[in-house]
Amino acid sequence: MSVPFSGGCRCGAVRYEVTAEPMAVFLCHCRSCQYESAGGPSVVVMVPRAAFTLAGNPKGYTVTGDSGHPTTRRFCENCGTPVFGEPSVVPHLVMLRAGSMDDPGWLKPQATIWVSEAQPWAPISPDIPRYDRNPPV
Repeated sequence: MSVPFSGGCRCGAVRYEVTAEPMAVFLCHCRSCQYESAGGPSVVVMVPRAAFTLAGNPKGYTVTGDSGHPTTRRFCENCGTPVFGEPSVVPHLVMLRAGSMDDPGWLKPQATIWVSEAQPWAPISPDIPRYDRNPPV
C-alpha cells in the first residue's frame, strides 16, 4: 500500500491527496455505478473525509440511491472523469473512483456489491465475498 496517495481527473483540473489507508475497496454493480463507468462496475475506494484534500472544483450530480439517501457524484467538468462520490448517509467518508488514482495497481477489492443489479455479461469473481446489495454493517 502506498500512503499518501494521489489522483485526479484526466486533464489535471481536479486533483486530490489521501493521507490514510483505504477503509474498504468494493466492485459496485449498482445501476448508478454502471452509468458512471459506462457499463461495468465502479471500483470504489472508501477513505475518511478527514484524510482527503481536494484541489480544483469538480461538478456534482446528485442521485438518490436505493436506500433513499442522496449521493453526489463528483466529476471534472472539463474532461468528464468521474473522481469521487459523497454519500449523504456517511458524510465522514469519500468514495474515490479507482480510475482517478495516479496508481490504482496496489488496490485489492474486498467484495463485490450490488450483484443483484449486475449485467448478465459482467464477470463476477468467485474469489471475494459478494452481496446482492450493500454489505452488512
